[in-house]
Amino acid sequence: MYQFSAVMGNSQKLDGGAMFGNVPKALWSEWIQPDEKNRIQLACRALLIQTGNKNILLETGIGAFFNPILRERYGVEEEEHVLLTSLKAIGLSENDIDIVILSHLHFDHAGGLLSAWQPDEKPKLLFEKARYLVSKNGWERACRPHPRDRASFIPELNELLEKSGRLVVIDREKVDLLGDEFRFMCTNGHTPGLLHTICKESGEGMVIFASDLIPGVNWIHLPVTMGYDRYPELVIDEKREMLELAVKENGRLFYTHDPKVAMSRIGREEGGRFVAVEESHH
Repeated sequence: MYQFSAVMGNSQKLDGGAMFGNVPKALWSEWIQPDEKNRIQLACRALLIQTGNKNILLETGIGAFFNPILRERYGVEEEEHVLLTSLKAIGLSENDIDIVILSHLHFDHAGGLLSAWQPDEKPKLLFEKARYLVSKNGWERACRPHPRDRASFIPELNELLEKSGRLVVIDREKVDLLGDEFRFMCTNGHTPGLLHTICKESGEGMVIFASDLIPGVNWIHLPVTMGYDRYPELVIDEKREMLELAVKENGRLFYTHDPKVAMSRIGREEGGRFVAVEESHH
């Protein structure tokens, strides 16, 4: 039986209008209260899956690699690497992690792979005993970003991953490293090659790592997309497919950015609208 644990990393604040795309502020501000700079509080939450012989970490959050100027710009309040502290609280160190699965390489999902910022020091790659899994299309996008999303990637991280000898670029639904209980699906509406890990739970359910396709419960409603999304209409179609899968298979979605909810099952209202049910905050 696998053990699933939500592990908190550094939090951040981003512009609410960017996070909610074409949703009017009068509406989204009722869901999440913005601060005086129009920013909303967001989690950067990782999922730890313990299989009995492997510790698998899905993402590493934003981390603490930013210098003080960029840390202020992106609303990262903690100077320390919170993810490492959270792992320590459950009895693990970075060297206990066997596999890190990255849905994509945007800095708020992969920045935690780097050591905390120190003046006059280059960042170091953490989790030195782990293999790093990323999708083929996601890796290619990170190495050759479009001007629209170039600022979302960390060139130094790409170089460190490549030099590590432990980068695994995948282009199929299953990999031998993980076995038959794990499979992947990719979406492209948010960013090319967004990798979603699907893991069977004991019984008939599954856990689906939603990542930035559905960053929190307020984005479950199909028309709600982010200003950061590459193709919003495609996002809506891909969300529908994931949500229908969750309903059909009694699956739970894991949310990286929701400030309160870590996981939920998915239900449907009378009119067909998808909604979060059985919310878990841990």
